[in-house]
Amino acid sequence: MSFDSLGLSPHLLATIENAGYTQPTPIQSQAIPPIIEGADVLGAAQTGTGKTAAFVLPILERLGTSHQKKPRVLVLAPTRELAAQVAESVATYAGDTKLKHTVVFGGVGYQPQISAFKRGVDIVVATPGRLIDYYKQKIYTLAAIEVAVLDEADRMFDLGFIDDVRYLFRKMPPAGERQNLLFSATLSHRVLELAYEHMNAPETVKSDTERVNIGAITQTLYHVSKDDKMALLIGLLREIGDARTLIFINTKRVAERIDDTLAANGFNAATLSGDVAQNKRLR
Repeated sequence: MSFDSLGLSPHLLATIENAGYTQPTPIQSQAIPPIIEGADVLGAAQTGTGKTAAFVLPILERLGTSHQKKPRVLVLAPTRELAAQVAESVATYAGDTKLKHTVVFGGVGYQPQISAFKRGVDIVVATPGRLIDYYKQKIYTLAAIEVAVLDEADRMFDLGFIDDVRYLFRKMPPAGERQNLLFSATLSHRVLELAYEHMNAPETVKSDTERVNIGAITQTLYHVSKDDKMALLIGLLREIGDARTLIFINTKRVAERIDDTLAANGFNAATLSGDVAQNKRLR
């Protein structure tokens, strides 16, 4: 299947081609047509399956190219990094249209986000907390929302955001007067209950949620003493060479020790933990 067969406009197809994509992923093939037709969609998809484009592309198709002052689309994400990633996709696919978007989350200054609302935006991508803060200050309105998207709904429950999500849904037009899209890695009972509350007979679409890029992963286990771990790590990194690498650890103290050791051995490394400032996290 090609993007040409999904009902997207020539302008969007050109944008997709410029971005270097030639074939839709399974979740895109299944989700884009019903979303374009205006149906509510409940999608089961892991991160890395192309689900962001699966809802961003048909939303842009719906909005057209004209800019309006009030938010028409709200995308809720559980983490700042995911919100930033979704906003980046919106910027890429919106291309040279007049549509405006903004991304809203905590850990950064208030004024740039408030200024974006005052200038007028069509699409808001946000984590719930800061967005509710602005809503209570009457910085923006949800009265004109046409499409509501909940990304990684299961993580919203895990992180304790679900009451905030329900609060925002109640401030939008009724469920029957907007299009609702929900994506989750798992369609657990609580996710399905949320869909029943806030969606209109959604069409369920699923990608291969149990096996995501497994064929592209080689797994290796090393049995090594604690004292030898660092030497093994240094040796493996030298063998890997220039490949970008993620090292997962269990405490901030261990992270700092590994960071110092890597720096002493000539590696360019940075530590990411919960208390790192947001601008540094993004860099």
